[in-house]
Amino acid sequence: MRNESEVPLSDSAFSIPVADRLKRLPPYLFGKINKLKYQKRQAGIDVIDLGMGNPTDPPDPLITDKMKESLADPRNHRYSVANGIGNLRKEVAARYHRIYGARLNPDDEVIACLGSKEGFSHMCLALMGPGDTAIVPAPTFPIHAYSVMLAGGNVIQLDVREPHKFLENVAYTCEHLFPKPKLVIVNFPHNPSGTCIEQSFFDELVALAKKYKFLVISDFAYADICYDGYKAPSFLSTPGAIDVGVELTTMSKGFSMAGWRIGFCCGNREMVRALATIKGYYDYGIFQSIQIAAIVAMRHCESAVESIAKEYEHRRDALVDGLTRLGWEIERPKAGMFVWAKIPEPWAQMGSIDFSMKLLDEAGVAVSPGRGFGEEGEGYLRLALVENSQRLRQAVRAIGKCLKPETAATV
Repeated sequence: MRNESEVPLSDSAFSIPVADRLKRLPPYLFGKINKLKYQKRQAGIDVIDLGMGNPTDPPDPLITDKMKESLADPRNHRYSVANGIGNLRKEVAARYHRIYGARLNPDDEVIACLGSKEGFSHMCLALMGPGDTAIVPAPTFPIHAYSVMLAGGNVIQLDVREPHKFLENVAYTCEHLFPKPKLVIVNFPHNPSGTCIEQSFFDELVALAKKYKFLVISDFAYADICYDGYKAPSFLSTPGAIDVGVELTTMSKGFSMAGWRIGFCCGNREMVRALATIKGYYDYGIFQSIQIAAIVAMRHCESAVESIAKEYEHRRDALVDGLTRLGWEIERPKAGMFVWAKIPEPWAQMGSIDFSMKLLDEAGVAVSPGRGFGEEGEGYLRLALVENSQRLRQAVRAIGKCLKPETAATV
């Protein structure tokens, strides 16, 4: 038996040497806000949380009822196939053809993922390595850059808020960088800025991909949430797109199945095969009852998707109209579940992180600072449309009181 004198007084003598890939990740910029939000809630203070795009609406009852029914079948509790059961992949292909006119072979051009984020991350791991470079949109949804970094690749961020200039910059980068970028990542409707495109964007992107020999990943996570008659185009509906890339979709938003973790990667069969290889080593597939419920959702719940989009549109109007009355300059988004708001003067000089802390501390409203999405996001806030319209109007009133004119002089 060891006596107390033999027990190390400090654990500083033993260090944990983490992998270099972790050291490439920057400090987490949302940490201070999340800590204060937690403290307030622990103290019983009501916080209106517009920080994370975490849907609060339940799925259609048909979906949950099918999930409950499938739980009674013991066969559904075994390991499932890593690429998704056959009927699910067929349903994804059928929905793509029905909505976007794109034809996919469910056997080798569709794979189920644990949400689009997992599929995206593992696709980067399958494609990228040291010396490879990816172009990502800026402001940048963090996983678009960090997945490339974790795979050992390099990142070039190009401003995406003027899509035609983004394409010009992609072409310029390909002309002047050696070796040329291996991958271009696009995300429309864009998170966080809400930027949208028309079909002509993808036509030109595919032409550039074939000219400069780069691959494309289209993150189409907000495909189902469109407003005012706008319909977001699919990359895969573009002639030749399947030759150069894939598209990631998810059931988290339109079907309100965020916690279920189910999404899809569709497109180029060699890229899908590469992702399947990675997934074959990393996981045993999605719980089969979730897959069965997802089939029912895509077959019978399209009207529920339309209702969800209409609800988000009402929320968008409540938030944008309210902040506009307060004097904020906001471009009304045509799609997505976020409002990208320019910080009004004189508050912009605080910086987006400090201003977000102010709103949380004094107004009880949590938002995401633009700086968390890279340098191009500074001066902006991202506000998620996850609360109902009444709560959003409450948030606007609280922000108005927090920023009343007599307090502006203290900035």
